[in-house]
Amino acid sequence: MAYKYIDNYREQGARKKLVEELKKKGIDDENVLKAIGKVPRHFFFDETFWNQAYRDIAFPIGEGQTISQPYTVAYQTQLLHIQKEDKVLEIGTGSGYQCCILVELGAKVFTIERQEKLFYHTKQVLPDMGYKARFLLGDGSKGNIRHAPYDKIIVTAGAPTVPDELLKQLNIGGILVIPVGGQETQKMVTVLKVGEHDYEKTILDTFRFVPLVGDKAW
Repeated sequence: MAYKYIDNYREQGARKKLVEELKKKGIDDENVLKAIGKVPRHFFFDETFWNQAYRDIAFPIGEGQTISQPYTVAYQTQLLHIQKEDKVLEIGTGSGYQCCILVELGAKVFTIERQEKLFYHTKQVLPDMGYKARFLLGDGSKGNIRHAPYDKIIVTAGAPTVPDELLKQLNIGGILVIPVGGQETQKMVTVLKVGEHDYEKTILDTFRFVPLVGDKAW
């Protein structure tokens, strides 16, 4: 498995260059940049494609999913304003890369994935890499009421609307970051929960995510 491969000077140097590239693209949260610099992204690739691991691009991981572009991961993470011990729900575990970034920042992560193959893979691989999270199998569009409420919720797939269930599962003062739009492109949206039924919504830049599939999505 890729997690057993050595993280040598070549890969560490490539991460440093990636961090500098992200800075130039506007990522300025030093904690997020440090996390990007620590997580060995090549561990999520077949060894054949290691030369692609530190390019700022998305890459297929199977099951119709991708490992997100590092810029996109950094952009979403920066919007969450993670504090140590924040309880975070990640919707769309995928490769597990975003989850590792959140753990590096000190978050207590609950991550949900609907694709069984990806779920069982990340549930095995991430702990072996040293990243602890609570892995959940199910429909992320409905969140996970069992472990709610959350300080932060991040959605890593494009939704047609902001699911009400996710808003209900936020703590007051909590933040939801979600791409919303069509199945091809979406706008990044942040929602700050300021009261039991009051929210402040901000619409940001355009991105391209795989569709969020579920009862409350596509």
